[in-house]
Amino acid sequence: MSDKIIPIIMAGGKGTRLWPLSRSTAPKQFMELTGERTLFQRTLGRVADRDLYEAPIVLTNAEFRFLVAEQARQLDCPLARILLEPVARSTAPALAVAAVVVARDFGDQAVMQVLASDHEIVADATYFGCVARAREAAKAGRLVTFGITPTEPATGYGYIETGAPLDGGAFAVKRFIEKPQREKAEQMIAAGGHLWNSGMFMLPVGPFLKELRELAPEVLDAATRAVAGARHDLDFERLDPDAFAAAPDISIDYAIFEKTPIAAVVPAAIEWSDLGSWDAVWKLGSRDEAGNVAEGRTTLLDTCNSLVLSKDIHVAVQGLSDIAVIASEDAVYVGRLEDSQNVGKLVKHLASMEKTAPLTETHRTAYRPWGGYTSVLNGERFQVKRLFVKPGKRLSLQKHHHRSEHWIVVRGTAEVTIGERTIPLRENESVYIPQGELHRLANPGKILLELIEVQTGSYLGEDDIIRIEDEFGRQ
Repeated sequence: MSDKIIPIIMAGGKGTRLWPLSRSTAPKQFMELTGERTLFQRTLGRVADRDLYEAPIVLTNAEFRFLVAEQARQLDCPLARILLEPVARSTAPALAVAAVVVARDFGDQAVMQVLASDHEIVADATYFGCVARAREAAKAGRLVTFGITPTEPATGYGYIETGAPLDGGAFAVKRFIEKPQREKAEQMIAAGGHLWNSGMFMLPVGPFLKELRELAPEVLDAATRAVAGARHDLDFERLDPDAFAAAPDISIDYAIFEKTPIAAVVPAAIEWSDLGSWDAVWKLGSRDEAGNVAEGRTTLLDTCNSLVLSKDIHVAVQGLSDIAVIASEDAVYVGRLEDSQNVGKLVKHLASMEKTAPLTETHRTAYRPWGGYTSVLNGERFQVKRLFVKPGKRLSLQKHHHRSEHWIVVRGTAEVTIGERTIPLRENESVYIPQGELHRLANPGKILLELIEVQTGSYLGEDDIIRIEDEFGRQ
């Protein structure tokens, strides 16, 4: 039993609405969009008060597990558990799993707060006042959602119509409303009593499990079996794949909140955005006197009310207004800010074609638990990469059937294992790894190790890696 709030952070989404920066293997929650910290790290910061919160439980998928662990480590933020979902499911199965785990670890009287890892929130006194009101309503047996006080007739959010007032500043939920047309949104704003559905919740575990048992028994059964069959993998817990896959793919709104008589909403007049489009990023950004938000290597001339971001190349924009220009390492998006809600349609089109599908999946820079690599140049039977290895980390002991490799150290110190030999390499030194030879790369130093890797061979795919020994549990 704990008197503290149990934070549940949902970090498994693969949304691509902020393409080309956000991709299926590098979604927005792990990106630095509005400051030096990623959205996931900023979410961790909102639950860092150990007088109020227990250590967070994070739900994510296996592909993001090392990103979650590393970004928490950077903040020196201990995580109670990292639960890995074996297949993609909507929010109801995930929250059912969280409730089963919290009931087991803390008891039915515990209260858990559900937070999305990809929202931007100003965590000020107003925000924590809403948290306190939601907590009291949850302790009184209500399933509580946070309703954001609307600032405009937005059509990208669902709405909640408030019902009768409850003790402590919460309200009963009268009904949920799907994302409306603009005319309907304007009518609701004018009428009052309508809030944006934030997707954040405060849930008393016992009553929540009871409602799951009565309203969504298949969801609860699958979640219970998935937790019972979970296995530990390093610092992670892998939910039973067959059990979790059997859960209906349904949101918590449809499964529970639209049916339960004990739903409540706390109006939250807070600064909040789900950062679901580039115009949302522009609205939150620091605008200059012309209304522009620009980051990275950019030049703007006679341009106003625009968002220009570059992660690599220099972008120059002249004589335009109300546009978004987003440049990643390998793709550039240009569109009207008012149309940026529809980037998902463009991404689906790109994903449907063989030549452009990779642009929706991966970046040229890929991150790994030991560091990562950037693809520099690709050609017939060769490719060039920049490898970076964090201090004290090492890659798996591995071999390749179809390629050989040349490594040149440009920064730091490397320790290279080739067969039975271990070779130290310093800056400007190099080594050759023959095809089929067992090898390993390590950074024994205290600064980042950077190398240039030249691969040559008949096949250069990432799946030509035979791992013999790997401290990160990869196959």
